Amino acid sequence: MIIDCHAHFAPETMFKRLAAEITKFPNVELLSSEGKYRLAFKGRAPTRPVMPRLRETDQRYAWMDEEKLEAQVVGGWLDAFGYELPAAEGEAWSRFTNDVLLESCAAEKRLFPLATVPLQDGDRAARVLVDAMAAGAKGVMIGTQPQGVGLGLAAGLDDASLAPFWAAASDLGAAVFIHPEYDTLDQRVTAYDMVNAVARINDLTTGVARIVYGGVLSRNPGAKVIVATGGAALPYALGRMMRHHALHKDEMADPADEFRRLYFDTIVFEPETLDFLVAKVGADKVMLGSDWPFPIGDFQPRQVVEGAKLSESERAGVLGGNAARVFGLGA
Repeated sequence: MIIDCHAHFAPETMFKRLAAEITKFPNVELLSSEGKYRLAFKGRAPTRPVMPRLRETDQRYAWMDEEKLEAQVVGGWLDAFGYELPAAEGEAWSRFTNDVLLESCAAEKRLFPLATVPLQDGDRAARVLVDAMAAGAKGVMIGTQPQGVGLGLAAGLDDASLAPFWAAASDLGAAVFIHPEYDTLDQRVTAYDMVNAVARINDLTTGVARIVYGGVLSRNPGAKVIVATGGAALPYALGRMMRHHALHKDEMADPADEFRRLYFDTIVFEPETLDFLVAKVGADKVMLGSDWPFPIGDFQPRQVVEGAKLSESERAGVLGGNAARVFGLGA
């Protein structure tokens, strides 16, 4: 199979069902007008509109056929993960969205779901992950800011409170896809829409650097952690991180040891950059990705792979074999 390992899906049925069950979520608001949806969490500003291509499958499948992609691994929509919610409500929200996504993907056949979990509470996140995997999820997609986006909080993915989640992911051998957040806390990025071009790279680099320096991966070796956007700046900055570790060895884990445990998608746009990534991490750690349906994504994802200096076996792995192994997908 040719497998797109990085895509998103928030089924139309999610919003229709939410309209009927909204009283279950006192801190979630559904805004609907002329077939368009937005969400608001805990009284905060509404999300961006939920684009139609995120909700439906006709355009998705037409594009997949055009690009000769046979399957997609799909997570939800990061804006709607609800990490800002109180813990109990966050768990209920994750279970609600997981139920809808798993049900929709079971009917679609070409889509393989990644669950979401309430990262604001590590114990609850662990329980939701166990249940979602038992129900058919192929792993989990998480954001980088477990206590809520854009709040400037110090919590990271290495926080001790998340130890139960990481232990559960390791025990299950779960794929954990780490995705950047839409964060405009640094107002400089509002110019030129740099929140997409630059801020997401900064956010993801910082988020994953926390688990690298925190030794999360070596403590939980069963978890298969995938980093979006080709690893953001991490492959390029690894030498600097290693230098920092050499100066403070007693305060952090060895980044070289942690880094070698990571997996990456191909959303780097340039074959030369993909060549660098493969040389750094190995072709068996890289998987085709698109970020469908968001415009910042790569809508011709095979081109960068076809243009890279890969052997035939390496190319086959990047195009699908690696994802089939990591996410446990059959023919």
